[in-house]
Amino acid sequence: MDLLVIQNKVFTVRGYKVMLDFDLAELYEIETRSLKQAVRRNMERFPQDFMFELTADELASLRSQIVILKKGRGSHAKYLPFAFTEQGVAMLSSVLNSYKAIQVNITIMRAFVSIRQHYIDSKELRERIDKLEDEMQVKFNDIHQALSYLLEPPQKERRRVGFRQKSAK
Repeated sequence: MDLLVIQNKVFTVRGYKVMLDFDLAELYEIETRSLKQAVRRNMERFPQDFMFELTADELASLRSQIVILKKGRGSHAKYLPFAFTEQGVAMLSSVLNSYKAIQVNITIMRAFVSIRQHYIDSKELRERIDKLEDEMQVKFNDIHQALSYLLEPPQKERRRVGFRQKSAK
């Protein structure tokens, strides 16, 4: 299974990186209804930070922001989709106890790790660029001050310094 396919199914909702139940069902090759049923039978395994049900507004917002989320997906069901955080997806492997579920979960966990690493790398790179910009600004200011000093006309006439020849008389 391709990590990029999974990464494209990860969305940010309520500040969490989540995957939606119908995308997970597609990956597990089961019906969304079966996935929801297994989760509802084991709700004690899914606290709010593992899984939550989207509101109608959140689903509409996702649809408007993401072309991939087609109108037909998730809207034909009589229930709103569940959103699973990384921990919730991991918990699904204990609820959906099949070889396929285990293999898909391993790939999904790798995708979440890859996404997290990307954000860490991006943050580190941004910090390094900011630090470099700060250093360059200080250096630029020093150079600007030195040039300004050199280009300013002298304030008063200075006495010439150096060897003078006496005229021969």
